[in-house]
Amino acid sequence: MTAEEKTTLFYLINLASDYIRDGHSRGNKDNYTQSEAEEKATLPLAYMVEEPSDLADLAGSEVSPEQDSLETVAAEIRVCEACGLAATRTKTVPGEGAERPLVMVIGEGPGADEDAAGRPFVGRAGQLLDRMLGSIGLFRGKNCFIANMVKCRPPGNRDPGPEETAACRAYLERQIALLKPKLILCAGRVASQNLLKTSKGINALRGDFIEFKPNSESDVIPVLPTFHPSAILRDESLKRPAWEDLKLLKSRIESLSAEIEA
Repeated sequence: MTAEEKTTLFYLINLASDYIRDGHSRGNKDNYTQSEAEEKATLPLAYMVEEPSDLADLAGSEVSPEQDSLETVAAEIRVCEACGLAATRTKTVPGEGAERPLVMVIGEGPGADEDAAGRPFVGRAGQLLDRMLGSIGLFRGKNCFIANMVKCRPPGNRDPGPEETAACRAYLERQIALLKPKLILCAGRVASQNLLKTSKGINALRGDFIEFKPNSESDVIPVLPTFHPSAILRDESLKRPAWEDLKLLKSRIESLSAEIEA
């Protein structure tokens, strides 16, 4: 192999790494050297064992339910270009948490902090969410999984549009099928309306569980809509009703625990 061929190969490896990790090229070909490529090529790539080697195959292939995994879903999200949000994102935000969660939390979409970190709910609203969940014994990574309706940040933190939520819905449904949460907590109007396919406002939806059946083969999952933590930060009068929702969630968790122990 010639030096030029080696340089081209290393560049392609780097390009593939960028797309798998960040969903876009970092555009550093001009400053790329063979030694840098060799060093980078030794670094582990996220989910590389689970992924097809060809990014085009990854983006266009269908995975059977028996072969599906959270890693596969996350890898597909990283190279997804199904809607316009792919052009403006910094990082995709698939979600994170326990693989068999008691509760799955679903928000509307990543904000600026999440877009930079590639993790859900890490800004001020996320810190409040962690405190809210912790108050009733829920923790990401232990018994909770946190995700969003859309996996890329809408510019300016606007609400995701119908075509954007539609493009991401299959990813969310696959995550729900894999995680099999006992309960779902919907954070905010946008997430609640989209998940439950309703036009009702959050005040009409919150305060009680609503049955949700992802598909004909799935079990019914109780969904509790509540206020988004960012809304609570803007309006402190929402703290009391949000706390009432959390107490309702805690009561249902305790009932489930009693059923398991019986």
